[in-house]
Amino acid sequence: MSKHTLSVLVEDQPGVLARIAALFSRRGFNIESLAVGPTELPDVSRITIVVSVEGSPLEQVTKQLNKLINVLKIVELEVDASVQRELMLIKVRADGETRTQVLEIVEMFRARVIDVAADTVTIEATGSSGKLAALLDVLGPIGIKELVQSGVVALARGAKSISDRSLRAADRPA
Repeated sequence: MSKHTLSVLVEDQPGVLARIAALFSRRGFNIESLAVGPTELPDVSRITIVVSVEGSPLEQVTKQLNKLINVLKIVELEVDASVQRELMLIKVRADGETRTQVLEIVEMFRARVIDVAADTVTIEATGSSGKLAALLDVLGPIGIKELVQSGVVALARGAKSISDRSLRAADRPA
């Protein structure tokens, strides 16, 4: 199985996300990452979906997604032809003995300390899945108390945009 990242432009309407997630569920695909947010276009949202599947079943799902009335455009983003990032907040044990070590790790990974308490430090880190996994590997032995991670957000590299002239005014929601 291989990972695929889909960027889906949809009308910003209630129930669209549920219908898209249900389509993957009916096919038995596990969505590894899901992120939704507004775009530069009014009333249009971008859903970034990371899923592990074999090649041809994904093509079937993509065709079915295109049939959904609120779906405007779908693009598969190749890893080497796109910028993909995740956000992670990590609360780490950082008492007097380990605080300096934690701060050095934060600097090494170009992360940021966003909250400090007597016995913990909360870190904000952004980057590729690999970078965040490496950060967790280093912080794990120190003691991770709490963790939250966003889904992947991604854009194609270069000047081209999936919403440039590809969504005519007639294709956009009124």
